[in-house]
Amino acid sequence: MKVTFPHMGNTYICVKALLDDLNVDYIIPPYNNKKALEIGTRHAPELACLPLKINIGNFMEAYEKGADTILMAGGRGPCRFGYYGEMHNEILRDLGLDIEVINLEVPNSGYREFLKRVRRITGTVNIYKISKAILNATRVSVEADNLEKLCCRVRPREIKKGEVDRIFKDFMNGIGRVKGSKQILKHIGDTRRKLLNVRIDEKYEPLRVGIVGEIFTSIDWYANFNLEKKLGEMGVEADRAITTSGFIIEHMIKNVLHIPKDLRYAKAAEPFLRTAIGGHAQETIGNMVLYAENGYDGVIQIYPLTCMPEIVAESIIPAVQKKYNIPVLTLIIDEMTGESGYQTRLEAFVDLLNRRKELSKAEKRWAFSGN
Repeated sequence: MKVTFPHMGNTYICVKALLDDLNVDYIIPPYNNKKALEIGTRHAPELACLPLKINIGNFMEAYEKGADTILMAGGRGPCRFGYYGEMHNEILRDLGLDIEVINLEVPNSGYREFLKRVRRITGTVNIYKISKAILNATRVSVEADNLEKLCCRVRPREIKKGEVDRIFKDFMNGIGRVKGSKQILKHIGDTRRKLLNVRIDEKYEPLRVGIVGEIFTSIDWYANFNLEKKLGEMGVEADRAITTSGFIIEHMIKNVLHIPKDLRYAKAAEPFLRTAIGGHAQETIGNMVLYAENGYDGVIQIYPLTCMPEIVAESIIPAVQKKYNIPVLTLIIDEMTGESGYQTRLEAFVDLLNRRKELSKAEKRWAFSGN
């Protein structure tokens, strides 16, 4: 058995750690790219959302390299992600590919069926071994997310432009050369120390922008045209509400263990959206409110074309803007999205935020002068 899995930002790092620790043979597909999207667009339903199309491209590229089994996370609630496993299976089968999709979600039939799937992948149901591997992989996920957050803090303040990107590129290149959660965590730690040694402008106060929206387009660098990097290059500190580790902990581990979730976003969203309607819609609204309450200069909502939960969230955004007086830019992504037009909208939004900030400072100076 040779296992593969879809790309979504840094998710592959924790999956690699998990499979390394369990001694499972795997193939990492090439990073998300134009070829993968073209393959997926050619074979997926026309109105399927962008993540599904890129996933299909991932799997077909990995199949060409020898993969015969696909690992997929499951999905719950009224979002098409819950159907991804079956859709992938049907599409790949219609194309004549001898590859199986294994969904790592506890099915309605209970834990016995889930453990059978785990045994097929790992060759064992040793609870201690599997639990330890999951714990270590989760820690890898948390540390990888923290590393990206550190990049977002340092990048707009760096004195030598491009230094953060060079360090992060070296980190990405090095992931393939390390094996197992212990070595990966050491590699992350080494990279963190390098980032902390980057010379920064201590006096610079960057704009702060929160990123909300559908998980794949929020997290994946190819799908969102390196949104956080672009903002950093414009002198903006970005903060992304949704993370890989957050998804693993809140939507997978806590579901299985029946542990209460962190629902601060739900409380914040309550005046605007009281019910979870699927996807990340309630998180989008709730985190937007939290960003506004924490003094952020603006928020960017990003989602793939036809994503119904985010379309509903977008319709609620004007009410949030009116109450909190915070600018919001909505970016909708599909295979036809051009990077130059996307860049122009981003630059215009940042210019707007800079003008608002300058005006606010001028008003404070005017008030302070007593005029």
